[in-house]
Amino acid sequence: MDTSFLTHDLPFLLTVGAALGSGVVAGVLFAFSSFVMRALSTLPADTGIAAMRAINTAALKPAFLSVFGGTAVLAPSPLVLSLVGDGDSVGSLAVGCVLYVAGTVGITRIAHLPRNWALDNVPDGPEATRLWARYLKEWTRWNHVRTATSAAASIVFTVSAVSALVA
Repeated sequence: MDTSFLTHDLPFLLTVGAALGSGVVAGVLFAFSSFVMRALSTLPADTGIAAMRAINTAALKPAFLSVFGGTAVLAPSPLVLSLVGDGDSVGSLAVGCVLYVAGTVGITRIAHLPRNWALDNVPDGPEATRLWARYLKEWTRWNHVRTATSAAASIVFTVSAVSALVA
């Protein structure tokens, strides 16, 4: 049985998939950093909070979650296959994997989810208004970082895939 597909084509295809997935996620996150959060900040606190809660609920649906989580599963795959195979592109694949998994998924876990949970549980009133003002600044600041790490991962994976084509 010819296994050359596993050592050449599959790592390339997985790298392209990781590049596309991290690029799509970077685009979604960029939208939040560039205009969604700014628009929400113009709303009264109770309306902004309700809108953000609805967005957070919608983000947990398969359309976005499959790309976000799927890319986290996909990103290490070409690295592992490269380590098992010829070892080409191990460095760049490791960088792309760390950028996406730690920089995007990790930041989501440590910086965004706790803020989202706090927003879900804050009682209406002055406490909600104070939390919303802080949430907008902190959530958006960390989102800028997630956007950059997702975009950088996409670039690194793309360069790695192109390098594999010309090698």
